[in-house]
Amino acid sequence: LHSHGFWRPKPSLDTARFTLSFNSWHRKNHQDSRALWKHEAVQKYLETLSKEYQQVSHQLNADSLNDFEQRTLRRRCADLSPIAAAFQKIKEAEREAQELEAMCTELDSRDEKQLLELALEEKESLDKKMNMLCRKLFQLLVPKEKYDGSPVILEVTAGRTTGGDICQQFTKEIFEMYQSYADYKRWTFDVVNYAPAEIGGLHHAAAHISGENVYRHLKYEGGTHRVQRIPETGMSSRMQRIHTGTMSVIVLPQPEEVDVKVDPKDLRIDTFRARGAGGQHVNKTDSAVRIVHLPTGMAVECQQERSQQLNKEIALRTLRARLLQRGTEQQLSQEQSARRLQLGTRAQSERIRTYNFTQDRVTDHRISYDARNIKEILSGKEALDKLINRLLEFAEIEAVTQYLENLQTLEGGG
Repeated sequence: LHSHGFWRPKPSLDTARFTLSFNSWHRKNHQDSRALWKHEAVQKYLETLSKEYQQVSHQLNADSLNDFEQRTLRRRCADLSPIAAAFQKIKEAEREAQELEAMCTELDSRDEKQLLELALEEKESLDKKMNMLCRKLFQLLVPKEKYDGSPVILEVTAGRTTGGDICQQFTKEIFEMYQSYADYKRWTFDVVNYAPAEIGGLHHAAAHISGENVYRHLKYEGGTHRVQRIPETGMSSRMQRIHTGTMSVIVLPQPEEVDVKVDPKDLRIDTFRARGAGGQHVNKTDSAVRIVHLPTGMAVECQQERSQQLNKEIALRTLRARLLQRGTEQQLSQEQSARRLQLGTRAQSERIRTYNFTQDRVTDHRISYDARNIKEILSGKEALDKLINRLLEFAEIEAVTQYLENLQTLEGGG
């Protein structure tokens, strides 16, 4: 409390420290939003916020407040209001569920089957409502990251170690999966660079994706994706031998104004003929642009537009985004040490997902989540969206859990 008698406004949770290592207690216990809601520390924390909201609301009516105090309290009240409202809604839903449970027990003993069926249906509907309310509550507790609403540059690259043709074919499938996902989410998907492989796969490609909350949904897709499948042709296909390959995904936020200064003297700009998936201008003009940032050796290409100037502008935006990512990674590395946020480097240890075609299974290793029917995932629609939302939910739970663990440590004097 301030000496004036009101709470200090403070941020609740730090999502920048979130990592998908998931070694904390909630993963071991297969926690979800509903299970985390029942945890004693969560209940205590939410009760504290609810009481704070009541106090702040009451103090706003005091005549003795000056303008600064009024503004501070209004801001805090606006922050707490949706959290307190969601907390009360879940409490009410819990009371309804308890009443229904008691009713079901009585109906079961009286053998009133029809009424029991109706009560069970209502209870199932109430459970879904509570799951949704718990998820919404934790979304309110976890503040939005700076670039969550930003468009992105998404890059895919075939692995260079194992798999050969399988890697290139798999890279093409993953790129097309994200293209379909963008269409499913009604985002705009513009191909910036496309380098096909001779055998029909893909060496490397990049796309600019814009729309609502693009980075929020794609930020955990960066990393190494592994494929396990039997080749369609050759000796391995006849012997039913499983091959393993990898490809990498990089997701770079593209805020409208990227605050990264690039000295023109540090750039080498080359032009070459576009190559790729089609278009009348392909291989006819030197419209494609490659920019190399000499101090870091970082290189970007763009061949999306017919105009060399437009391609240069897009490539510069991409370069700034990658330099921004580099700076963000360095900052997080200093702050977090071992708990470093992964933003798409290609180390094998960062393998995030396996697509096993022989078992028709996709496994996300960070959350121990298995999904069946690879074709549905690769179609880039509802099944992929479900997997991505599961990742987002675990990220929110990890942020809440970490914050509460830190809070308990501070309260315990540890």
